[in-house]
Amino acid sequence: MQEFFASFGISQPFFDYLLMPLLIFLARVVDVSINTLRIMFVLNGKKTIAPVMGFFEALIWLLAIGQIFQNINNPMSYVAYAGGYAMGTYIGMVIEERLALGRVLVRIITPEPLPELVQYMKDKEYRFTSVGAEGRYGKVILMFTVIKREFLPDLIGKLRKSNEKAFYTIESVKRISEDDLNVMEDRPRFSTRLRNLIRK
Repeated sequence: MQEFFASFGISQPFFDYLLMPLLIFLARVVDVSINTLRIMFVLNGKKTIAPVMGFFEALIWLLAIGQIFQNINNPMSYVAYAGGYAMGTYIGMVIEERLALGRVLVRIITPEPLPELVQYMKDKEYRFTSVGAEGRYGKVILMFTVIKREFLPDLIGKLRKSNEKAFYTIESVKRISEDDLNVMEDRPRFSTRLRNLIRK
């Protein structure tokens, strides 16, 4: 690789202490971002896309670690490797959050009924269950629903408008018994189109 960049007139010190660390950093950003997304795909049962991402993750990692060994006396390579790992983790989490893959189970506990929230979920065609329960301070209402993650912010926003003190928990759901559960028209955005490609 040194010979290739030398043909463009790039000096050896510039290559060793700036260009090579930068390439290692970028490689680690890409492969760790892929790794973060791959884990989320595995947790969501995406058996087709996860192995493909694993292949490219391993390939990029081998290229990066190969350059580390070729420049083992260069401390900047180690800094770039670690920095790329940290940045790749962050970028992977941001991408996964934007994609909003999978579904979540939402549990809501309130001391009184929330008719506005119930009507909202009916209007959105969410499937939910509401039961009476016993809490520390008496009777409470316990509600369950499973929705796509992309619809979660709207639901939580409606819940807070209905009752700011409502207690709720959110958990990821790997599988559901019905594929068409909470099927709604997706918003025409890039992340939606990307999700549709991934789900095929």
